Amino acid sequence: MKKFFGEFKEFIMRGNVMDLAVGVIIGGAFSAIVTSLTDDIISPILGIFGGMDFSNLVAKVNGAEIKYGAFITAIINFLIMAFIIFLMVKGINKVMSLGKKKVEEEPTTKVCPYCCSEIDIKATKCPHCTSDVEEVK
Repeated sequence: MKKFFGEFKEFIMRGNVMDLAVGVIIGGAFSAIVTSLTDDIISPILGIFGGMDFSNLVAKVNGAEIKYGAFITAIINFLIMAFIIFLMVKGINKVMSLGKKKVEEEPTTKVCPYCCSEIDIKATKCPHCTSDVEEVK
């Protein structure tokens, strides 16, 4: 039993598990902010132009209420959240790429000086015109 708890402790203390836990907590808090933005600001502003608030849109079918306004609000929430996450990831990738040095790739081909065909960089004879080609150093 002691070994089991030791393995569990090792699993739970891994960096990626802790990062995931922090991400879920921050995501939940961020979701509340986006939901408030949509419910308290965006939906009423759209309601001014449309004459109604999305959250109040309900269809009754055989006594059952279908709250399609809440569904529209959830879609708006999702799109806002996805857009903000996209911008965050794009910004993080940009910052990460600033620290990396660009590595120039060495050429893998060269041009035959006689027939102008592209050949392997290590070739000493052109496979197209069979001319002797100097090795590139």
